[in-house]
Amino acid sequence: MARFTLPRDIYYGKNALDELKHIEGKKAVVVVGGGSMKRAGFLDKVVNNLKEAGLETRLIENVEPDPSITTVMNGAKTMREFQPDWIVAIGGGSPIDAAKAMWIFYEYPDIKFEDAIKPFSLPTLRTKAHFIAIPSTSGTATEVTAFSVITDYDKGIKYPLADFNLTPDIAIIDPAIAETMPPKLTAHTGMDALTHAVEAYVSTAASVFTNPLAMKAIDIIFDNLENSYKGDMVARERVHYAQCLAGMAFSNGLLGIVHSMAHKTGAVFKNGHVVHGAANAMYLPYVIQYNAKDPATAKRYANIANVLNIKYSSNEEAVQKLCDEIQELSTNLNIPLALKDYENGMVPEDEFLAKLPDIAKNSLLDACTFSNPRQPNQEEMEKLLKCIYYGKKVDF
Repeated sequence: MARFTLPRDIYYGKNALDELKHIEGKKAVVVVGGGSMKRAGFLDKVVNNLKEAGLETRLIENVEPDPSITTVMNGAKTMREFQPDWIVAIGGGSPIDAAKAMWIFYEYPDIKFEDAIKPFSLPTLRTKAHFIAIPSTSGTATEVTAFSVITDYDKGIKYPLADFNLTPDIAIIDPAIAETMPPKLTAHTGMDALTHAVEAYVSTAASVFTNPLAMKAIDIIFDNLENSYKGDMVARERVHYAQCLAGMAFSNGLLGIVHSMAHKTGAVFKNGHVVHGAANAMYLPYVIQYNAKDPATAKRYANIANVLNIKYSSNEEAVQKLCDEIQELSTNLNIPLALKDYENGMVPEDEFLAKLPDIAKNSLLDACTFSNPRQPNQEEMEKLLKCIYYGKKVDF
């Protein structure tokens, strides 16, 4: 038996934020990031709409990119003091993911983080509060997913929390908020969404319910992401909806080793973070080449090529042309094609090679690895990471 879970309600389109005026409750805590939502006026709109609905509100502000365990625990403490019956998170993936994790420790303060990261093992949520997610970026789709990603900075590892309990009750997809994204963020989040859709389509947990969502997301993103990056707001709106479709697909169909490696390389290098969406963009073509050594998976990639109107004479050619199309899109979005070229050499070769065994080991243990269509061992994972670093074709 399988399961397909989505938010109870998804409100989308212009002025979707106004739905907050109709929320029934007593108290709402609003979780937000570093200030962009405040500067753009959307935070005030959220708070004013909640007040119009009769809810007392309190803010948890300044959630950092790649939120930490400390941020989560501090936010949960604030929630326990305030006792909200609604948690409202607005912003990119970071504040929404942080708010999801805060929700766990608000309702169950005695749970340890080590227990929370065990996949699909959380106790029942909604004993104290329901959850509303309002994304400002067009990539993570955490507003419709059963996942949250939290970083342990002591270990330099991002941990995905996975449980259907974490799926928000309400998602509000207002395209006006996505208009605030700068070009670089538009590029990175868009490629994150594309990776979600591609990985969900070839996942071992893909299904008749997830496949159409993944395929439609791929089609829309390829047609619109570059124009969205250039400032076309009609294209921006289409990508904002497509990333949500991709989220519905991967929340139920799961992901693969592109995300495993992105999680484990994001915070491990001393010179800075490898931004998640950029990592996905760089890693995806190499993982496609690796996975396509399995003939059944190669056929799945050929199906994607068909949707994109790529002409080919064999599945092998379809895979190569699909990789070429993805890398051409990355190039047009000013994303490098190899990790060694990321941010002008932010990841030195000696540091990469020194940390390679641990990165590979941790990637293998990541929850996303288990639904990848081809299961690598330690040696293969290290070889794949080297191909990604140097930009070499995967031939094993």
